[in-house]
Amino acid sequence: MSKTVAITVLAISLAACVTDVRSRRIPNALTFSAAIAALIYQSASAGWLGAQSSVTGWLVGTALFLPFFLLGGMGAGDVKLLAALGAWLGPSETVHLGVYTLIAGGALGLVVALMRGYLKTAIRNVWNLVQQWCLTGIRPVPSLTLEHATGPRLAYALPIFAGTAVTLWLH
Repeated sequence: MSKTVAITVLAISLAACVTDVRSRRIPNALTFSAAIAALIYQSASAGWLGAQSSVTGWLVGTALFLPFFLLGGMGAGDVKLLAALGAWLGPSETVHLGVYTLIAGGALGLVVALMRGYLKTAIRNVWNLVQQWCLTGIRPVPSLTLEHATGPRLAYALPIFAGTAVTLWLH
């Protein structure tokens, strides 16, 4: 991976952190322009193979986080951010990014729950979610979605940034 790609991916991820922490939103202007820029850059750098890698990375990023969005546990901006970063990184690195991001998100979620005195409630909510899914199948549970959440919220661009840094460091 080139230094240009690494610096660009870190910059996009950092910009998303700033906007997500400030407003709890990741703007479409950031995610869509990042994805388009990736497609242009990868196409110019490696022709059809670069374009294919960019589009496939975007699709993998979307596929990895879309289920969490559809179940009400993640915002659409987080999905679009992972997809945009995937367009820069390509499919295999995007899988690594998704895994490292989920690990960072789980760790940060535990820290936030502990600091806010919410850990018991969070564990109870996960247990209730699993029980509900066993009874009715995997589908959104309205009382446990972001839309109806009463507990602390996590700006998920932060774990995505951590996942990005680890991906770039290890790969």
